[in-house]
Amino acid sequence: MILTADDFGLHPAVNEAVERACRDGVLNAASLMVGAGAAADAVARARRLPGLRVGLHLVLADGPAVLPPARIPALVDAQGRFGSAMARDGARFFFLPHVRRQLAAEIRAQFAAFAATGLALDHVNAHKHFHLHPTVLGLVLRIGREFGLRAVRLPGEARAPRLLRPWLALARRRLDAAGVAHNDYVIGIADSGAMDERALLRALARLPAGVGEIYFHPGVVSGAEIAPAMHGYRHADELAALLSPRVRAALDHAVPRRGGFSDLFPDPPDPLDLPDPPPGGAPGAGMTAA
Repeated sequence: MILTADDFGLHPAVNEAVERACRDGVLNAASLMVGAGAAADAVARARRLPGLRVGLHLVLADGPAVLPPARIPALVDAQGRFGSAMARDGARFFFLPHVRRQLAAEIRAQFAAFAATGLALDHVNAHKHFHLHPTVLGLVLRIGREFGLRAVRLPGEARAPRLLRPWLALARRRLDAAGVAHNDYVIGIADSGAMDERALLRALARLPAGVGEIYFHPGVVSGAEIAPAMHGYRHADELAALLSPRVRAALDHAVPRRGGFSDLFPDPPDPLDLPDPPPGGAPGAGMTAA
């Protein structure tokens, strides 16, 4: 099980909550908004938390871009912010080559900004799950390979709308074909902004099999104090859930194996520890991947 905080870097109150939930609670991972106003503070906190797995939270909607507006005028407004009309923007990503070129440049810039932090890249996902869009996912897979991409969130929840199921199936096939790891299921979409102790305990009582990810939006304050678009979010209640002794006990019972996406991968073997190749065989012959 992977327990992830999204929007790391969005606001100092989010960053403080992530640090507390990692040190004193059950949080394993966080997804960093590299262009957000409190990103530098988030990176400084992450460096103090060796147990926190940090990934890239791509922002391609309702948030700030990394590149200046003059470089990506088809994507952002004069202040360098993406809009929230995702259906319209998704159609433009798909049909307009000049928009795709600017989109690729921005995705590359966000990967590069994450690499510049020096943090290990645990995973990639996107704000509002925009990486489910086939054009975005294709660019993430192509560009991400250059930056050590190994895992991507698959935002498939049991209660996913029927309309999304074909896109989820397509994303799963593409991730598998690319050899990129992903979770088997996610929890948190239906209760986004309201993953309090009660909701979390209810989810833990009926977990499906496989690798799961539960994602949160914790904060030491809530709602519009974090961002105007999040006026109904109960960030502080989500932090309380991550700090709850009852939640920790339920997790220890239901899923004792917890960590980040990078914990799914075995450490590469030390070449000095590898066995000698069999006589007449190629190096590594007869070995299988873990």
